[in-house]
This record gives sequence, C-alpha cells and structure tokens, in this order.
Amino acid sequence: MDAYGPQSPSFDPSIIEYKGFRFLNFKYNEKYIDSLETFETRESDVFVVTYPKSGTVWTQQIVSLICPDEDRTGEELLPNNLRFPWIEFFNEEIDHSSRPSPRFFSSHLPYNLVPNELRKGKGKVIYVSRNPKDVMVSYFHFTYFFKPMGKAKDFSEFMDNFLNGNVPLGSWFDHLRGWYDHRDEFNILFISYEEMIKDLRSVVIKICKFLGKKIENVDIDKIAEEGTFNKMKKNPKANYEWIPADHANKENGSFLRKGTIGDWKNVMTVAQNEKFDQVFQEKMKDLPLKFIWDINE
Repeated sequence: MDAYGPQSPSFDPSIIEYKGFRFLNFKYNEKYIDSLETFETRESDVFVVTYPKSGTVWTQQIVSLICPDEDRTGEELLPNNLRFPWIEFFNEEIDHSSRPSPRFFSSHLPYNLVPNELRKGKGKVIYVSRNPKDVMVSYFHFTYFFKPMGKAKDFSEFMDNFLNGNVPLGSWFDHLRGWYDHRDEFNILFISYEEMIKDLRSVVIKICKFLGKKIENVDIDKIAEEGTFNKMKKNPKANYEWIPADHANKENGSFLRKGTIGDWKNVMTVAQNEKFDQVFQEKMKDLPLKFIWDINE
C-alpha cells in the first residue's frame, strides 16, 4: 500500500527509472540522457517545459505564431513536432548543433535533468502549469490513446498512481514544485493553461515580452485569434494527428481532447475529489501559485 492508495504492478510496463525520474521507454537512450548535462545551450534557445497534459502542444503553436522567423530557411514550414523536438528523446536524425537560431525545444523533464547551462540562466524557459485535477483526467484518457504509456484498468487505479507519482514521467507535485522552487536558477516565465483559455491575448503579450519580441511588430490580435485551442486542434501542423497507428489507439480518441477547465467534475466522485484535495493541501499548501478549478471562476 502506497501513501495514497494501492499501486498496481500492471500499470507501468514501459517505465525506466533513471536518475530518480520515471522515463517513458520511448526513444529512450541512457547515454543521451547523461549527455544532456553538458548540452551546449544558446542564449536564444527557448524551452517549453510542462508536466504531461498541461498545454505543451498548445504553447508550441502560440510560440510558432509569435516567432515565424521566415529567415530560418524552410523551418517555418515544419510541423511543430519537428520545430519543437523533445530534448529528452534520442533521435539520431536531429543534429541540434546544426539547427538555426533561435532553436525551440519541448520537455517534460524535471528541473535537475535539463542542461546545466539552462540552469545557469542561458536560454529561456516557458513553464506551463495546469490545475492537477484536469491534468490527471486528461492524462488518464491519454494513456488509452498513446500506446507507449501503458494504461490503468480504471480511473480509480490511475488516481492512486497519480497521487503517488507512480505514472509515466513521475509526480505532478514534484515536477511543479521543483521548477518553481528553483526558478531563480533559470531565465523563466510561468504561465498557466487556464490563463490561456480565459485570456489568450494577455498570454501572447507576456510571451512576446519574455522572448524580446517588440509588441508593435507583432499582430497580437491575429495571434490570439489563430492560437486558440480549437483552431490548433484543426491544424495538421500542430495537432499531432500524424502519430502512426502503432503508437496510437485512434479508436480511443485523439492526441488533443477537450481543452477546457473543470472536466474533472465529469469524472471524479465526491469521495475522490475530497481525497485529492487532502493530498493537494498536504503537498502544496505552502506554494503561492493559484489554480483555477472551474471554467466559471
């Protein structure tokens, strides 16, 4: 019995535990992970960092609209999964050293496993958080879609695993706290998924300022209009619908699902919600970040 419920041994068949982190056994290479410590970071590098199901793909699209950079030969034509490669995935076809600046990356890594130079303020980090109840529900559905994740037998089992950090890529609580507590080591901007839903225009302005884009040279209203979740979901360069059938159970849904706030209410029972609130208070009571739990807040 774990701290917050039983842990099913059948849930995580594809997890590799290394350096205190639960890596997904997908494009995983131990030597490559070790090499990230000395990865040569550029001042112009931009890392979009999230815990899974917290708005990674959406943020990729917004940054792509803000930074089309037509002078980067051909790259503005690439889909976002190639423009924002995952720093933790080993891919021998990508030579990061030859990529034009500014380079963009995505990551689910904890703060202590990213390149050392990034931890010393070289390069920029956009960290996107999301209320953990919606993260948990979205993650549960995603495990039934994305085959490398493995899947729990039901939501109750998944919730116990989530609260204990026994899911692919580890604990939401540890991930957010780690990045927030060590924020002074990074050149970092914190934004939230809920901000993006409620006031995307203000988020676009924040990102522009953080990336040094002069507001008068950027069509904020156009980006806010084109960067909505629903438009992104229909964009083949942004929606990850290209994922092959050997990685995806497409009969169980799609890579991107609802993009809303408060969907947890459609899944969690009263007892589950009370249990979650208790754990959340225990783990996060001293963290000053505020979360929006309902679309009407």
